[in-house]
Amino acid sequence: MCDSTSCTHAQPVSRRHFLRSSAALALALTASAGITGPAAWAKSLPKPDNAISPDEALRRLTEGNQRYVSGVRLRHNFAHERQALAGGQNPYAAILGCADSRVAPEYAFDSARGDLFVARVAGNFANDDMLGSLEYAVAVLNVPAILVLGHERCGAVDAAVKAVKDHAQFPGHIQSLVNALVPAVRQVGPDRADLLDAAIAQNVRNGMADLATRSSIIAQAQQAGKLKIAGGIYRLGTGKVDFLG
Repeated sequence: MCDSTSCTHAQPVSRRHFLRSSAALALALTASAGITGPAAWAKSLPKPDNAISPDEALRRLTEGNQRYVSGVRLRHNFAHERQALAGGQNPYAAILGCADSRVAPEYAFDSARGDLFVARVAGNFANDDMLGSLEYAVAVLNVPAILVLGHERCGAVDAAVKAVKDHAQFPGHIQSLVNALVPAVRQVGPDRADLLDAAIAQNVRNGMADLATRSSIIAQAQQAGKLKIAGGIYRLGTGKVDFLG
């Protein structure tokens, strides 16, 4: 995310500095291009068609998933996209997804390179690294939508179920990951028959809430109507994403 050779990982960046730098960068790009309005700004982007509203972004995700489920996908010109994206990116949505190898958001929403900003961690929960990544997507890349994407038979959530019901312990850093998912299991109640499915859905809802409550950057964009946060469950057998109401 840093194009400057003078940028080092040893220099912490405050949220205020991050926002100020983002605003300065956007202003500089606008001035250098001689942009005078939203339409001209959109045309200057690597993928102008991605400059859409939050509702349009969610509709595009839904339509892309419908194509994926039906097996009728769009033809993507990857050669052209490589050239267009060499100088920047403007994805139309961000995904907080699980690291599970069976769930590939770019496929699931029939999207091309530069369309989705994907942050993945087992259990698709909003830890500090995921929050920072998504704040970058919102503050710098201006994504109009974030989708928290869980999936059926999630092994990470299942481990949290075992931790609650059987007091299971896990080696290494796996335990800290499981601990982050335990609240969702406790919220839905450990005695219900559909515990895993219910905990998976609750974990998605918790992720949606965490994005707004733990990040002022995301909350401000949401309150200004520039961003919508949604949740969904990916069905492994069909590829369909059921959006949570």
